[in-house]
Amino acid sequence: MMTASNIHYEIADRTRGIASGGIGLIHALARRLGLIDALDRRLQLLKLHLPYHESDHVLALAYLPLCGGTCLQDLELLRHDEVLLDALGARRLPDPTTAGDFCRRFSPDSIQALLDIINDTRLKVWADQPAAFFERALLDMDGFLVETTGQCKRGMDIAYDGTWGYHALVLTLANTGEVLGIVNRPGNRPSHEGAAALVDQATAVCFRGGFRRALLRGDTKFSQSEHLDRWDDDPRLRFIFGFEALPNLKAIAEDLPARAWRPLRRPARHEVKTTPRQRPDDVKEAVVVAREFENQRLRSEAVAEFNYRPAACRKAYRMVVVKKNISVEKGEKLLFDRVVYFFYITNEWVDEAAEVVFSANDRCDQENVLAQRGGGVRALRAPVDNLESNWAYMVMTALAWNLKACWALTLPERPGRYQEKHREQKRWVLRLEFKAFVNAFVRLPCQVVRGGRALIYRLLGWNPQQPIFFRLVDVLRC
Repeated sequence: MMTASNIHYEIADRTRGIASGGIGLIHALARRLGLIDALDRRLQLLKLHLPYHESDHVLALAYLPLCGGTCLQDLELLRHDEVLLDALGARRLPDPTTAGDFCRRFSPDSIQALLDIINDTRLKVWADQPAAFFERALLDMDGFLVETTGQCKRGMDIAYDGTWGYHALVLTLANTGEVLGIVNRPGNRPSHEGAAALVDQATAVCFRGGFRRALLRGDTKFSQSEHLDRWDDDPRLRFIFGFEALPNLKAIAEDLPARAWRPLRRPARHEVKTTPRQRPDDVKEAVVVAREFENQRLRSEAVAEFNYRPAACRKAYRMVVVKKNISVEKGEKLLFDRVVYFFYITNEWVDEAAEVVFSANDRCDQENVLAQRGGGVRALRAPVDNLESNWAYMVMTALAWNLKACWALTLPERPGRYQEKHREQKRWVLRLEFKAFVNAFVRLPCQVVRGGRALIYRLLGWNPQQPIFFRLVDVLRC
């Protein structure tokens, strides 16, 4: 099929094009939301603006992954792209050394100021959402090990698995995937350290933005018994945390009568819209059986509940327990059966026990968000020389992911015959992986033309997502 031959290359005289034509719409969105002005007005890190302002540095690092950059050194490629500079109305962009020096200017207070600016910006996007959007905020928290091979990075330490680097605490809004807070810590710190303060800040932002309720979710490291009473006193707050399988909890679960247990039936992962397909042979399972490796099979699950008061609490809470019956096999032989218990503590008294378990398991989707931030946006990296500067780098680079969410949330849902279709498109863009979003809405070959007072991006190709793209163009132009 590929029959091209006698290929020649020439340099065009007048045509000025870029591969990432969608970056203009991202920049227009940032300006429309007031992000650029807020950064220059409230983030005071530079004594002189010759030639850069604070917004130039922050947006350069935010636009870097959107334009295909994967590390700090890729700023060198962007700053030598003359057409990209014209497309952003810039005379120049910071080089990697200057960007690193800007990161080193940050202190914990200035990082918090940057997070406050980003949160205030997102409130403007939330204000345009329909009423159903504000029903309940789902706040997920988890830790992420940021490995580095550096020898002299201040604040680094060795983690429980031997990894040298930092241990970032990330709190996300599961409704949209946005990152509401991030804290960088030495690698040896526990996952939950600082989580309570970050939760308080995030819930304040959500309630200020209009959310009526909030649900906090985390694994066993985030149960934080000393804060449960305080959160339960707020009628707007609910929580579901995994709880460590302590010996006394296991004893209570084992003593529960048989009638207290109900089978746990999980819903199908996917809805079959046509006809079921024949499942292919499980090659991995066949190899495990043939070589007589030890194999564990889940036979059944049951759920029960009881009231439990942790030692640090003055109130009793609902403890939901899942009993997993697992058979341990070797080849075709059954060795023995094993029972494993998983516990979840919550102040949600209305939902069925199974629904509590499913909601707690949905928190695992945050692993996908963290994977996107680590591998797609590449924000969870440590390219600078100390803990605070790497923390600032994480926040600024993660702004690319938050701008993606703002891009999707700004899409209109006007009443009419296409309202449901547009709502589904909005949800689809929100759920896109970062690379898929960049390929669909940023990597658009464009010719950049200056005419009169207008800067024109002339698309040179077509893709099926352009109707969605131009809907946002219309919104920002109006």
